Amino acid sequence: MDVLWAIKNRRSCRSYLQKPVEFDKITAIIEAGHYAPSAGNLQDWNFIIVTEADIRKAISEHCMEQYWMAQAPAMIVVCSNEERTEQRYGLRGKRLYSIQSCAAAMENMLLAAEALGLGTCWVGAFDEEFVTQSLNIPETARPQAIVTLGYKGEEPEPKDLTSLQSLVYFNAYGNRLKKPHLVLKDFSVEWEQQAKKAAPVFKEGLAKIKAGVQQLKEQVKEQQRPDEKEKQEEGTGQGKEEDI
Repeated sequence: MDVLWAIKNRRSCRSYLQKPVEFDKITAIIEAGHYAPSAGNLQDWNFIIVTEADIRKAISEHCMEQYWMAQAPAMIVVCSNEERTEQRYGLRGKRLYSIQSCAAAMENMLLAAEALGLGTCWVGAFDEEFVTQSLNIPETARPQAIVTLGYKGEEPEPKDLTSLQSLVYFNAYGNRLKKPHLVLKDFSVEWEQQAKKAAPVFKEGLAKIKAGVQQLKEQVKEQQRPDEKEKQEEGTGQGKEEDI
């Protein structure tokens, strides 16, 4: 499976079939998360697989009442081990590095799931205290996010992406190339610009075509008028020779 294909096709899925996910696929997805980069290679994460319906329902209620989550036959709760990271990197490690490491693991899992034909959704809005207590998470760990996992009930709509041209700078924040979209291969911008330049030419050409068509119509009408006059004369008896 092409990784770029998985990246571009991944969507947040909020509708799932009531079909269990094979455990070997869940294992493969978590293994993909474990291969993610982490600060100092501490691998300061833990993964809790949740498949029991009652627990999934309770978690969904405490995720700002996102009840669709309970449809997913499996959830993966990703926890950071902040204590380990703080010991190595201090407060910055606790507040930032551990979160970054878990985020990298999360993205790996989402892409692996997409490659395996499964739908996922990254959920960060939840009652942290409830999730911690209900899953017996120790004080040394902290739940960072929840991934819903299952076979897609429907294919999510494509995402509307902001153009790269408006997001990328060169060598310093705010620095732009004259035509960065060409460097970034965002040719849609170039096409749009060329289309704007060509619009007056197309408009003028279209006007000429319309004028030509109108002129042709008038010529056809002029040619039809003598024939119509002749028919009218024949109908009234005019223009006929008398019998001798």
